[in-house]
Amino acid sequence: MKHLHPGQWAAAWLLACSLSALAAPPLGPAVQTQLDAALRAYEAGRMPAARAGFEALAAQRVPVAEYNLAVMHLRGELPQPDPKLARGLLTRAAEGGFVTAQFMLAQSLENGELGPRDLSLALRWYEVAAVSGSVEAQIAMGTAYFLGRGKPKDAAESARWYREAAKGGDIGAMYLIASMYEKGDGVPQDLRLARYWYDLAAKGGDEAAPGKLRELDARRAAQPS
Repeated sequence: MKHLHPGQWAAAWLLACSLSALAAPPLGPAVQTQLDAALRAYEAGRMPAARAGFEALAAQRVPVAEYNLAVMHLRGELPQPDPKLARGLLTRAAEGGFVTAQFMLAQSLENGELGPRDLSLALRWYEVAAVSGSVEAQIAMGTAYFLGRGKPKDAAESARWYREAAKGGDIGAMYLIASMYEKGDGVPQDLRLARYWYDLAAKGGDEAAPGKLRELDARRAAQPS
């Protein structure tokens, strides 16, 4: 995996959001059956049936259906896509506790996909999603504090969120928190922890991490015992 520096994370966020039901609140059996049918219709390219299924569930305030319907609007997969309606659906899904919707709402607000950019509101939703366990949102928060984008520069807060994302399995975040431990940036300098995170990043495929491991091992070997 090619290593991304903090300033490059914004580009990394611009990934297509799938019609996933991950991180959704639990559904009852009947609602789950309806949702599965709508998802199968979508995957088969039967957009009118998918729309009808999602709209019926969205009328019942099912967050994952609200999210999926919003995505169809944003992707232009409906005859008259409506960004304003998409924003309302995403907001309802996010308020309903669907973490994927919380992150996508934040991302869309930041990128101006739902109207004028609103970085302040985007960061509020990034934080909600980050607290709920979204690794992508944790990276967004870490980067906001690292760069001072919509937040005051705060290396300690940046390190806190990058560490959470690293614990969640993100390889780039592993490298970044390792670098912060190596330099003592936002955290006490700790070459042992730096090596620990560089090692995990290397095992995950980060291209720069093996070189940092060799460099750290040489530095530690040269230290007086």
